[in-house]
Amino acid sequence: MFESVENNTWAWLSLEWFYPQTLMSFEWQNVYYLYILLGIPIVFVIRRIGNIPIRAKILFNLTTTYKSWRPIIWLRFVPYILLVFCLINLIIALARPQQTKVQVRQMTEGIDILLAIDVSESMLLEDLTPNRLDAAKKVAIEFIKGRKYDRIGLVVFSGEAFSLSPLTTDYSLLENYLSQEVQVGMVPQPETAIGAAIGVSTNRLKESNAKSKVIILISDGDNTAGNLDPLTATQLAVYNSIKIYPILVGSEGDIIVKDEKGNKTTVRNTANETTLRQIAQKSEGQFFRSVDNQTLSEVFKQIDNLEKSKIIETKYKKTEDFYSIYLVWGIIFFVFWLFTKGTFISNALED
Repeated sequence: MFESVENNTWAWLSLEWFYPQTLMSFEWQNVYYLYILLGIPIVFVIRRIGNIPIRAKILFNLTTTYKSWRPIIWLRFVPYILLVFCLINLIIALARPQQTKVQVRQMTEGIDILLAIDVSESMLLEDLTPNRLDAAKKVAIEFIKGRKYDRIGLVVFSGEAFSLSPLTTDYSLLENYLSQEVQVGMVPQPETAIGAAIGVSTNRLKESNAKSKVIILISDGDNTAGNLDPLTATQLAVYNSIKIYPILVGSEGDIIVKDEKGNKTTVRNTANETTLRQIAQKSEGQFFRSVDNQTLSEVFKQIDNLEKSKIIETKYKKTEDFYSIYLVWGIIFFVFWLFTKGTFISNALED
């Protein structure tokens, strides 16, 4: 209803202005004027009592017909009622009923993030539960669920790298890719091409207009494939204002692996931590090492805290007065009161 006042000249005619919920919704600039309302009945009582001794009385006999009660007698109260309504509306107008509207405009500076995930065979090692890849996917999904305004893309790599999903805010699509599509063996070439993964991710991010661009690189080994050196690829990322957060997952050294029949074999896992640290340092990112599920989860929480979307919030406050509506009603009741004072209504016989 408040919105309609601005666009409808006759909105003041609505009886909703006198509903209790409407009056209670107002903010009152001069709230103490409302206490005068309590004095209105007292004034009328005092006036009534004070007029009794000085009221002129005319004695005359009435027929039985006139002595009987008639509804027209109640008309003598109409001027008093009109005057009361007039005073109530004028007092409400003096109290200045108002509505304050606060409009909030939000501008978000989102972050563009590329998740580059290693899908080489070594990611099936079970030093993380149930294995390195599934543990990484689980925390990546939780990470995506925690973002609100950021575009996120997916890159998978083994001996080669390719983009699985472009930058998008369709988080359900990304979660589906991670849970259903990202598997060991989806990239035919074996080994690990970290340089290629950074290169493909950079290619996705270089056209971005976001103020913050990030690559989260998850791998468990050394760069053993691809034609692009990891540090050279990092230079390209730095040129495009991209930060890289390398996460090295898994333990280093001899790891016992069980096959489908339960047979145990020992696999030697090597990782070039130095190269990943250099990648983080050159790109002004941060290197993380995760040897178990709990640590991996904490790593993503740290990155989540480091890379937060910036929200610029502007508040517009608008205060609208409604005293004029009650002032108009008060004047109308006052005019009707003056009218009735000059008619037979004021002279209706008293019982």
